[in-house]
Amino acid sequence: MSPHRDARRPGRHGRPHVALVTDSTASLPPRVAEQWGVVVVPLDVVIGGERRREGVDLASADLAAALESGARVTTSQPAPAAFADVYARLAAAGAREIVSMHLSGDLSGTVRSAQVAALAAPIPVHVVDSRSVVMGLGFAVLSAAQAVRGLQPGEVAASTSGDPVDGSRARRLREMVGRRQRAEADVDAVEVAQRARQVGSQASAWFLVDSLEHLRRGGRLSATAAALGTVLGLRPILTLRDGRIDVAEKVRTRRAARDRLEAVAVAEVRRRGGARVAVHHLGQPDVAAEMAHQLEAWLGDLVGAVEVCEVSAVIGAHVGPGLLAVVVADS
Repeated sequence: MSPHRDARRPGRHGRPHVALVTDSTASLPPRVAEQWGVVVVPLDVVIGGERRREGVDLASADLAAALESGARVTTSQPAPAAFADVYARLAAAGAREIVSMHLSGDLSGTVRSAQVAALAAPIPVHVVDSRSVVMGLGFAVLSAAQAVRGLQPGEVAASTSGDPVDGSRARRLREMVGRRQRAEADVDAVEVAQRARQVGSQASAWFLVDSLEHLRRGGRLSATAAALGTVLGLRPILTLRDGRIDVAEKVRTRRAARDRLEAVAVAEVRRRGGARVAVHHLGQPDVAAEMAHQLEAWLGDLVGAVEVCEVSAVIGAHVGPGLLAVVVADS
């Protein structure tokens, strides 16, 4: 089932539920976006003068190779027309409202493009500035999807498992489907948008990169912060503060920086009493998987499975090769 088909599916008594839209910087794995019926609008990446759409005709691995080769890479937000087209198609398919969730407005004009398109949309569009990025935004989107479907995080695995269904489990699944149908018929789009906004704004993210030069050149990090982050050859750990990227601390070696990245994530999950966690990478799947396994071992029941995602190509273009990141968000 395609994301578009699921996003257009009517709810109980033929009434359509709220449709969900995000942008490709959420770094949602395609299988996850499809499962939850989220429509993803791609951002553009220009490599050596050639414009490509991330997630459509550009994979993060291709972007990593281009960066390693020294190719000139720039990015651009979707035009309002791209969002207008998506909103119009969802409305034509029967959606009565749309919640459109995007990366921090301090990092990109994407949310502004969505707001412009929303003004002329044929149905109400609630645009959310998540104040976050990558799976900080992604988790906000998933929280909105769960609100629309009437499912709690702990119910997701049960509803999609391929295990044999016994009598009690079949009964639970029927109950979940009934709640989902009622929720889709009665969902309040304003409340869904608020839930996404809250999860995104309260998400925490830390990034380990090999160099701050890409962020400095792209204007996502001040020259002063970039200089302080690389003084004496120290490895910078970046964080997202109030929608902006900043240097959190500096560590002497990459190994020490990785250890520190894990430590701050563990401390944050324990402070929250449980959370969702994702590990991002750019061309380092084995390193990311190792970190995810370590976090799961330390945190046990405080987290479910840690999601391992290659970072969005657009984000990769701004941080450069060597990215390793951890995102922590409320369930």
